[in-house]
Amino acid sequence: MAIRLIFTEDDEVLFKRTREVVKFDDKLGELFDDMRETMKKADGVGLAAPQVGLLKKAAVIEVDDIYLEMVNPRIIFAEGEQIDFEGCLSVDPSKNCKVLRPQKVTVEAFDRHGKKYQKELEDMAARACCHELDHLEGILFYEKAYKEPKKPQTEIIATDKEDTAQQ
Repeated sequence: MAIRLIFTEDDEVLFKRTREVVKFDDKLGELFDDMRETMKKADGVGLAAPQVGLLKKAAVIEVDDIYLEMVNPRIIFAEGEQIDFEGCLSVDPSKNCKVLRPQKVTVEAFDRHGKKYQKELEDMAARACCHELDHLEGILFYEKAYKEPKKPQTEIIATDKEDTAQQ
């Protein structure tokens, strides 16, 4: 296992769509081992292949007691909403912002050996999964920054009678 270089938002690889993985071999297993070690060393909860310079549909997340290696992942079910701050190992922390994500997702993917699986995720694990899948499409979290709806301002309009009464 090795620590890999984490690419930053200055690198165009982060803005490109990835290609499907078709070969499930030792090299893919080594990539997952390296990504997990790199993510842990950087104190992250997820890492996608483009973040280590590879345009492959592969990502890992580790939240609480959940560790997932995802090959060619896709979300097949999403429910609810959660709005919270996100950051990224590839992005300057000054760009952290709120992002709207599903509260619950079901992801379908393959493991490192080519076995298909489905996993239900909630809360932070669902957020991390969505964040990493965005990386596989060349999307960075701040492109989805949540904008608080503007509250309507109430105007107070005084009538002539009120103006006169106050004088």
